[in-house]
Amino acid sequence: MRFNWEASHHAAIANVVKEKFKFVATSLSIWVILSAIAPAWGAKIDKATGLSAEQYREMGLAYRRQEKLSEAIAALQKAVELDPKDVSGRVILGWTQHLAGKEEEAATSLWGAIYLKPQTVEAFNALGIVYLVQGSLPHAVMVHSWAALLKPDNEIAYYNLSLAYHRQQQYDLAIANAVRAADLEPSNPHPLVALAIAHWDAGDRAAARKAYRDALRVDGRYSSAAFLDYLKEAGFSPEQIRVSKQVLGASNS
Repeated sequence: MRFNWEASHHAAIANVVKEKFKFVATSLSIWVILSAIAPAWGAKIDKATGLSAEQYREMGLAYRRQEKLSEAIAALQKAVELDPKDVSGRVILGWTQHLAGKEEEAATSLWGAIYLKPQTVEAFNALGIVYLVQGSLPHAVMVHSWAALLKPDNEIAYYNLSLAYHRQQQYDLAIANAVRAADLEPSNPHPLVALAIAHWDAGDRAAARKAYRDALRVDGRYSSAAFLDYLKEAGFSPEQIRVSKQVLGASNS
């Protein structure tokens, strides 16, 4: 019987090709599976709950939207514990602590973010507000000045510098920073109200009334004295709110 080398050769090639296809198919399957689970490899998981740092952050933000600040802080702290090198997580925690009135804890969290990434503008903005609310005006000025250097079009920094300088009775600086903030964000009435009270206490009542009327054109709700109490949430001190109401009264007359 004659051996068919040609048929044998083709059969061998077919087997090799078949095996290679099986290998490629298997490799592709493994690659697809690994691609799907790879993002989770670096995730820090709480063994007790099975939740990741990102899931705790999302939970904390959800609680914050519901104004459940204690629960929000607890979840966000857990996120930071699981992923201590995440800068944004520390900023979110610090801001939430600030909203809860825990200014010392907020400052600690925000400095932690700055230590990890010294050019984090959001952390400096939030930290400056913490110091402003605390009444630590030199610290507020220092931090917001640095935030403005890091980001020259930083409306938040200029606005809060205006409030801080006003409370220090440095009215020229308060006016200059309020003007800069208003130029950067003309749709925001807060810098215009800050400008109005700076002019008012500097003795320029006409300029104060004009600035306040400009604020009213942006947001008519500021025609109500009761609504001005909301300015506390925008960083105004009780005395600054009182002056704002004076300017409002003069602007209506």
